[in-house]
Amino acid sequence: MAYYDLMGFGPDGWGSLMVKASALTLGVAVTGFGIGIFFGIIGATLKLSRNRLAKGIAETYTTIFRGVPELLIIYLFYFGGSLAMSNFLHLFGYQGFFSVPSFIIGSIAIGTVSGAYQTEVYRAAFLALDRGQVEAARACGMRSFIILRRIVAPQVLRIALPGLGNVWQSALKETTLLSVTGLVELLRQAAVGAGSTREPFAFYVTAGVIFLFFTSISGWGFNKLEKHFARSVRAR
Repeated sequence: MAYYDLMGFGPDGWGSLMVKASALTLGVAVTGFGIGIFFGIIGATLKLSRNRLAKGIAETYTTIFRGVPELLIIYLFYFGGSLAMSNFLHLFGYQGFFSVPSFIIGSIAIGTVSGAYQTEVYRAAFLALDRGQVEAARACGMRSFIILRRIVAPQVLRIALPGLGNVWQSALKETTLLSVTGLVELLRQAAVGAGSTREPFAFYVTAGVIFLFFTSISGWGFNKLEKHFARSVRAR
């Protein structure tokens, strides 16, 4: 079968399935990265705290989730989460094993790992912040919330953007590991198509091109954001 027909949207084409899998891959990556932002901000706040217990919790979090392979984390979250939900539902008379939806558990797993890396990105960005501006704002009588919103947050984001871009690229590629939970993401769909048609080269090259498209567009977007937030720096 010709490549155009194989990847087309006709009755024998796999185009619609590949597009659906691509959208699912992008969706779980965006959701996971968003969860990672939440965990990352909390983790960085705890690491920058003067409280030893808070620092210890954050240090344990980043050490575990940056040190353990992502695939193992996905397994632990999927089977552990499903087992925990099953035991909880057994209290209300539910019989059998409850399987947590793959999209949800995949997003949480990717988000937890992403959050561990984002924690270090935000922490490093905050430590690189010019303290003189914060002191000047306090001397002018600005409240802490206003200082955070107008001075600290925009500059921390500007400094953190290159690192966040790398974390996003990693989160996007980590979605390929979620096939072990039954999620039909892009690489899993390519494997199914390759096995069904015996055309592995066509499907895997297509998947690679789609991933390259996603990462290229993402890189372009992060570069635009970096230039946008660096305008005030260049104007000096």
